[in-house]
Amino acid sequence: MVSKDVIKAIGNFTTCDAADALQKLRVPHGGFLSGLTMWSLRRQSGTTKIVGPAYTVKYVPKHDETAPKPSGHYIDSIPAGSVVFISSPPRLINAVYGGLMTTRAKASGAVGTVVDGRIRDLQEHREAGYPVFARDVGTSAPAEVVRVSEINAPVKLQTDEQDAIIHPGDIIIADLNGVVCIPQDLADRIVDLMASQAEADEKVAADIRAGRTFTEASKEHRSKVKQP
Repeated sequence: MVSKDVIKAIGNFTTCDAADALQKLRVPHGGFLSGLTMWSLRRQSGTTKIVGPAYTVKYVPKHDETAPKPSGHYIDSIPAGSVVFISSPPRLINAVYGGLMTTRAKASGAVGTVVDGRIRDLQEHREAGYPVFARDVGTSAPAEVVRVSEINAPVKLQTDEQDAIIHPGDIIIADLNGVVCIPQDLADRIVDLMASQAEADEKVAADIRAGRTFTEASKEHRSKVKQP
């Protein structure tokens, strides 16, 4: 389990900082989860950021008799501080997350929701002041076509662009740039890497504003970035 202090430290940086650090640790794509973007509080605008351990939920086609059938509703067992990560079957037109789910998630102390699929009731999420990231929006409810099969189990990102697995407890960081999944066993290691890289980039930017070339400034400061 990743400590609250480490999660707080990660929150001082951006998803780009996290991805840069994860690439140094040879994590494919720097942990970036393609196709997931900010819809609430605003659509791809503002300073909204969420950071927390993933609480995963997997949907399957309603009539899939081979998949497990959990008891109780996932929305009533969200740990405070979590990022709810919902996996929808690929190419599903129906939304799998709506306004009532946000109401309950917020009451549970979740910090935000990421939906690998469609959401609905967009205005309700915004009025609740609750961060939601998703692949797209829609209007149709999920109950007629899909159901929850697993809670807090690994889920695969539903895209042909990459092969990514989100495990329960992995740290999700999401902001205007997108969504990054930090493997929980690497969370401690990336904090120093992010800090070193961010400090170097600030110095590069200051030198460029002072009239130096990018090449000169980058050579001086990025050579000092901490390595794994």
